[in-house]
Amino acid sequence: MKSFYLFFSVLFINIFSANAESQKPNILIIVADDMGWADVGYHGSDIKTPNIDRLCKQGIELDQFYVAPMCTPTRVSLLTGRYWSRFGNTKPSNERVLPWGTETLASVFRDHGYRTAISGKWHLGSSPKWGARKFGFETSYGSLAGGVNPINHLYKKGIYSKTWHRNDELIDEEGHATDLIANEALRVINEKSDKPFLLYVPFTAVHTPFDEPQKWLDSAAHIDKDRRQYAACAQHMDDSIGQFVTALKKNNKFENTIIIFFSDNGGTNGDDSLNYPNTKKTTKVNGLNHPLRAWKTHVYEGGTRVPAFVTWKGTFKSGKTASPLSVTDIMPTLCDLTGAKPKNEIKWDGLNILNQLKSIQNSTKPRLLYCHGVASKAFSLRYGNWKLVTQAKMKSIELFNIANDPYEKNNVAKQYPEKVQELQKLLKIEQSKDNDDVPDRSKD
Repeated sequence: MKSFYLFFSVLFINIFSANAESQKPNILIIVADDMGWADVGYHGSDIKTPNIDRLCKQGIELDQFYVAPMCTPTRVSLLTGRYWSRFGNTKPSNERVLPWGTETLASVFRDHGYRTAISGKWHLGSSPKWGARKFGFETSYGSLAGGVNPINHLYKKGIYSKTWHRNDELIDEEGHATDLIANEALRVINEKSDKPFLLYVPFTAVHTPFDEPQKWLDSAAHIDKDRRQYAACAQHMDDSIGQFVTALKKNNKFENTIIIFFSDNGGTNGDDSLNYPNTKKTTKVNGLNHPLRAWKTHVYEGGTRVPAFVTWKGTFKSGKTASPLSVTDIMPTLCDLTGAKPKNEIKWDGLNILNQLKSIQNSTKPRLLYCHGVASKAFSLRYGNWKLVTQAKMKSIELFNIANDPYEKNNVAKQYPEKVQELQKLLKIEQSKDNDDVPDRSKD
């Protein structure tokens, strides 16, 4: 009789544990590359992004969501909850960015019972020995380096040009990069497992170079020819996102999946296609950030404020928040939401914004947002509605009131010298925290 009760006790515990595991939400993080503020349909773009628009409408539009002005730094902050400059990173890096042993969003969720996967662009170390599986992802696929030629999958000319991989081992594969990245993500979504997933899909779209199939060029025939390749690339990516939603619904996972979407930085007005092997120039104009000021690489709004939303059907209400939020907020928020706890205390720069998302209320507390621009040439610091911009190269100091002047047209530094001094002091405090966890690459 004791054996009978013991058997069913163990069985009940196992069933309860399995049910508890299955109730954890899946997490799908989709990152577009170089997508401008004005390049999504819900911001009035002529580019057709119906799947992105639909998900945004069903979820919470993050109207003031800030990232780094370049790709690698934003990815660092997503995975660590800290500003990129804490790791000494301020620009795209083919060298290893994170110290060995860094707890990442992936490693914490892996240890919390999640399947962790990345499909797309890594760019936190372009050698297989520095790949995503060393930092918490159980499976990895795509480009170890940055954006690639979508057909031959080659990165820029140099030692990291061959970069396409599976599980941090270089491979040769046929197919368009957008389709390959999407197919791998679909494999993870469709996989039968008792474990929830953390799936990170950093598309190489809409980064140059472009080479879109005729199907997608035809879909963008209404766009000016100088921007048609870019628009076709964006619409191609949007279709892939629609496939994700279809697969989630087919597998009865949609309502238990948190979907986060954003661009890694503002749109760019440059095209470096000729730096890629066997690639010809296909476009003149790329992303649009209108009416925001400037482009990728700049610390102005056009470089750092990006289209973003979070959707959790049936749990988060739909709406819009105008609170200033940061890519650094994602890790602490998801950890709190799921109960995933890092093994060690992390000096997060991000905030837990879960209550804001649940209530869709704008925060009444002034938010401090710090941005170390490319190299040491530019910094910005926002505190509440005030934003300070300093640029060493130009030896300039600018002050903007973002509430009154969201497009940064009026420098009011001379009218408010006390506010400039206040923000300069806060800026120095943030600068003093930089480079506190720089990787030792001496043995790499």
